[in-house]
Amino acid sequence: MIAVLTGDIVNSRKGETKNWLTALKNVLSHYGAEPKDWEIYRGDSFQLSVKPENAFIAAIHIKAEIKTTTSLDVRLGIGLGEETHKADKITESNGSAYQLSGEGFDLLKKQTLAFKLHNKELTQELNLMLALLLLTADRWSNTVAEVIKTVIEHPEKNQQEIAQILNKSQSNVSEALKRGGFEEIMNMNKFYQAKISVL
Repeated sequence: MIAVLTGDIVNSRKGETKNWLTALKNVLSHYGAEPKDWEIYRGDSFQLSVKPENAFIAAIHIKAEIKTTTSLDVRLGIGLGEETHKADKITESNGSAYQLSGEGFDLLKKQTLAFKLHNKELTQELNLMLALLLLTADRWSNTVAEVIKTVIEHPEKNQQEIAQILNKSQSNVSEALKRGGFEEIMNMNKFYQAKISVL
């Protein structure tokens, strides 16, 4: 089983392309090599494949990266399934994970992130939790997004060390994590990982 994230930049024409494109390439490169594991296509669309257990946090990471550098946002469909054909370019690979990811993305209307799995009950459960989480995440300021992005990129570091990286006070970091709902994000990640480990 693999996870495929299919996404695009919301209102990309409003933002300076160089800003969001650099940010997007930067975050995607954390998860593999271009074009085998990720690719940007049709201007502002992209696809990424990751291990299933990393899919949720990767989606949050991408969202935080884009919101750190721009006033834009991303839409992401996360599909979990099989990969029946692995090509040199991710956009030429195939399998149910790719189809589910595309279907999940096509369903995005009011919500910016959505899961699509073969298991309908779990899909519903995860998307309900995502909807609640996005009430906060969709409104992240650049500052909150930057702190969340940095914590995801440095999971081994404590708040004091994160504060030093960002040249902020530890209380500012703590406040940003609270405002961004980071504890709830990590709780959902644990829940998500536990649920998919038995699929």
